[in-house]
Amino acid sequence: MQKVFAMTFDPATLLFNEAGLIPCIAQEDSSGEVLMMAWMNAAAVMRTLESGRVTYWSRSRQAFWVKGESSGHVQELVELRLDCDRDCLLAVVRQTGPACHTNRRSCFYTALRDGQEVELMAPEG
Repeated sequence: MQKVFAMTFDPATLLFNEAGLIPCIAQEDSSGEVLMMAWMNAAAVMRTLESGRVTYWSRSRQAFWVKGESSGHVQELVELRLDCDRDCLLAVVRQTGPACHTNRRSCFYTALRDGQEVELMAPEG
């Protein structure tokens, strides 16, 4: 049986890069499918935990980005996990619609096979 140790979480215990960001991988709860990777700062981590809606930090816009706010392709947080080094997050989510801005289910839709790029999925709709 797995032991569970409860601790009070403080985002300051995470290891952010020199820009104050930490990578966050989004994974579909029901299938385990890896959907995307985006960046969070400490405030985005706290907003995500408080709201239950995954919130990232847009490096290009220098602003918060609540996934699905404009597209309707929402990520509902099931659980936020920390890796062993505390320098990467895993957001286990319930994804509504495509996760990728290209309108694909996952941002990881291209595979490298025998030196060639192979598109694994077409845009939805």
